[in-house]
Amino acid sequence: MPARTHTRPHPATPGRVDIRLPWWALALPALAFVSLLVLILNPADAHAATGDPAVTLLFERVQQIFTR
Repeated sequence: MPARTHTRPHPATPGRVDIRLPWWALALPALAFVSLLVLILNPADAHAATGDPAVTLLFERVQQIFTR
């Protein structure tokens, strides 16, 4: 017994891709981008955690390497 194939009610037009994204597929990355941008533009609100000084020294060295 052969299986039926479902056809589209409207055939796809050649050369055009029809992709529809849900609203959150654009809203969530935009929200993440804006929140990170706000953190970068206002670093006074970011508080450094007190931790191991070796990790801090490592990050300082990496920053010095990339800023040269």
